[in-house]
Order: sequence, then C-alpha cells, then structure tokens
Amino acid sequence: MAETGKAAIYTDVGNPFEIREYPVPDPAPGGIVVRVTSAGICGSDLHIWRGDIRITMMGPGPRILGHEMTGKVARLGANVSTDSLGRPLKEGDRIVYPYFTPCRRCYQCLRGEFAACPVKLTPIPVSDNAPHFFGAYAEYYYLGDAAFVFKVPDELSDEMVTPVNCALSQVIYSLGKAGLRMGDSVVIQGAGGLGVNATAVARAMGAGTIIVIDGVPERLKLAKECGADEVIDINEATAPPDRISKVMSLTSGRGADVVAEFVGLPAAIPEGLNMVRAGGTYLEVGNISLGKTVAIDPSSLVWQNKKIVSTVMYDPATLSIAIDFLLRNKDRFPLANVVSDTFTLEQADEAFQKAEWEGQQTSASRVVITP
Repeated sequence: MAETGKAAIYTDVGNPFEIREYPVPDPAPGGIVVRVTSAGICGSDLHIWRGDIRITMMGPGPRILGHEMTGKVARLGANVSTDSLGRPLKEGDRIVYPYFTPCRRCYQCLRGEFAACPVKLTPIPVSDNAPHFFGAYAEYYYLGDAAFVFKVPDELSDEMVTPVNCALSQVIYSLGKAGLRMGDSVVIQGAGGLGVNATAVARAMGAGTIIVIDGVPERLKLAKECGADEVIDINEATAPPDRISKVMSLTSGRGADVVAEFVGLPAAIPEGLNMVRAGGTYLEVGNISLGKTVAIDPSSLVWQNKKIVSTVMYDPATLSIAIDFLLRNKDRFPLANVVSDTFTLEQADEAFQKAEWEGQQTSASRVVITP
C-alpha cells in the first residue's frame, strides 16, 4: 500500500482546492483505514463550500471536506476482524460506514436515539494534523471507531453504494420517523440525491400516490423512473399557489399524508405545509444552514392537527437496511443513475461548480469525486 495519499484541501470560502499529500496512518486497535473509491458532493458540502455553514470550521487551517462515501479496507485495526453483523472482514473488502460517531454514553444514546446524540459529529479537524484523513475527498479516510461498519456485496456498484452513508440511509430513517404507511400519499419537494432516493424508498415502503416537485427535467425523469406517479415542474407551475393547487387536485382535495422537504431552502416550508392534509405530517430534512428563517402561521398547524418531524443523520443500523434495500431493488429502480457526473480529486473545483445549485439550475443529481 502507498505510504502517502492525496487529498483535495479546502482552505476558505472562494479559494480553489489544493492537492496535498499526507502519510497514510496506522489504524487504532478499533479503527480502520479506508481506501476511498467514491465520494459524493452532498448539499451540506455545498453549504460549507459557499460559506453558509461556518460552525464546522473552527478557526483557520486546511480541511478535507466530504462525508458521503464508500471504499475498501486498506488497513484493519488489531481488534477488528468482523463487520457489525459478525461477517469476517479483511483488507480489500468493500465497506460502508457512518461519517459520524454516536458517543453511546449520553442520555440520547442510552435511549437508543443515536441520531440525536449531541456530540455525534465533531468539527472537521485540520488536515495537517495526524491522522490527517478526516474527510471524503481524499484517497484515504481514517475511521477511528469501527463500531458501525458493513460489508458491501459485489452485486452493488460504487455508483449505487456511494450515497448509502448519507442520502439513502437518511431518507430511510426519516420516512420511518415520519410514520409513512402503506397507501399513504407523499409529496417530495426536491429531486436531488435525497429526493430521488426518497422516491424509491417511499415506493418500496408501499406508498400510494407519490408526487415529486423540481425544476430540472433530468431529475424529474429520474424521479418517474424511481417510482413517482406524478411530477410537478416549477417552471410550469411557477408560483406556490399553483403547486399547492396541483397537489390538492392529485390528492382528492385533502392534501398529502406526508410532505418531505429535501430542497434546503426555507421558502419551501410554508408551501409544503400547505400541501399537508389535516392530521398529516411535514418532514423537514433539507434546511441545515443556521440562522435562516421563514414565517409560518402556527394556528394552521394547530387547527388542522398537522405534525412537523425533523431529522438529521440516522441510526447507524440503518446502513445495513440500506444495503439490503439496494440488493432487493437494484433491478427495479435505476438508482445508479443518481450519480450524474464524475470527477477526479484534481478536478474538485469543477466538481463543486457542477454540483452548485444556488442561484442556478444544474442538471446534476449527484456529483461524485473518485480519488
């Protein structure tokens, strides 16, 4: 194995990525060094890149961004011999793993609420400090705690597996928390990586009518292929009342049982709430930028008994469910096509420009970097 590995380094907002090399570390007894094979550019990565999220940047210094990834075991810690399901694990095996680590010692973790652990995600360390590889946009990733790691079967391509530890597991967990039941009508706001995966998951969960809203033809087409019954193009239904009216007409005038927000814009929330039926649920996932607000009328929630459920991340056990979902549905939904564009580490700037959606429309559903 190589003694050093390359990484695309983020230094500050507006600066181009720098390619640097660092020594590949030896893993802790309970850790794994991963050879990254594919890393997606998630919406949260774009927020950091733009400067919307600065909480992860604790002072000056270079960082390796990225969290949505898959790879192979490069080096196993001395105490790691199996994955989390007890299957033998060796160097070269393909794996998925969470990009966050629940502490398993706080009030939330002791109640089994790993996604709500207040310290599950620590600020991104400076990459100049050992063991260096703290992000996905690099040839290696240092998994210091292999408490949750799952082997990937050969039948699944990297294109299908890359979103497992973020987009796919997030939507499986979130739709479960929202209480989606067989026959429920669902509206999905946004057909990016999260929205398209959510469409396929909702269909597999037995949803009734699935309506997807977006403004990019390629995304809407993929949403249809992944199980959407109806799509609403915001270029045709240009105003919120037009889209709300369309949803009402498609749900017998009552609104949807579940409306899920995957856009990441606060303005989508009041619109989505007006699409929820009385007694229904609004699922909020996309808005992660701190300090951005939007006005809503709370009385409309009270008088119509509407619920708001918000989630970030997931229970790490969801990773195993996600892999099983892909195995059972790999020929049913073209989820590999969620990956729309592929770039090398050296093309990180181009990759982020392609993935950028704020103030513009991009045909990309998920841009990946293959170190």
